[in-house]
Amino acid sequence: MINKKVNNVREALLGVTNNMTFMLGGFGLCGIPENAISELVRLGIENLTCISNNAGIDNFGLGLLLQNKQIKKMISSYVGENDEFERQMLSGELEVELIPQGTLAEKCRATQAGFPAFYTPAGFGTEVAVGKETRDFDGKMYVLEPAFKADFAFVKAWKGDAAGNLIFKGTARNFNPSMCGAAKITVAEVEELVPVGALDPNQIHTPGIFVQRIFQGEKFDKRIEQRTVRKRS
Repeated sequence: MINKKVNNVREALLGVTNNMTFMLGGFGLCGIPENAISELVRLGIENLTCISNNAGIDNFGLGLLLQNKQIKKMISSYVGENDEFERQMLSGELEVELIPQGTLAEKCRATQAGFPAFYTPAGFGTEVAVGKETRDFDGKMYVLEPAFKADFAFVKAWKGDAAGNLIFKGTARNFNPSMCGAAKITVAEVEELVPVGALDPNQIHTPGIFVQRIFQGEKFDKRIEQRTVRKRS
């Protein structure tokens, strides 16, 4: 059995340097690799290209890397609730590539599956398609989208084992499974790391073949991006 367990986040991020491209799972603040992001902040590496649905909020998640000016380019679906992301984009300090959400997910999955590119109707006739190959299939126009290329993918799961098998919980699943195996090295942080054989094989969402390093996170704040409540009846 191949043991992919590392002792902590510092060991998990060995090899990260300036000018790399990272994938980071999560949707808003749900299911983000909190420990990996904190370590990237501590390391202070710069000129990063980050592929993520959005950039968290001003004081948490990828927003921390934006505040430190460690990110040179964001590839995302939307700006979200991050004022600093919006400010840097509008001022030209940050290079931003906004792409349809489904296309972002599929560009991850295509890399994971070994496909160099795919055709999608999303974005045809808009700025998204500028400079890209288009083609007619049965009377409908499609845009050729290249798969992503990334150095590291950082994902967060609920449970995992030493072989890298992962189980996600609820909506925290989001982009995480698609990013596993979609980079040269996939690092998974989990809330609970169990011995091999402890997970029900029928419940595993991502097999360990897509993960190179796994560790148990020390702390998960699990902040809520938009807290909504209702009056008691």
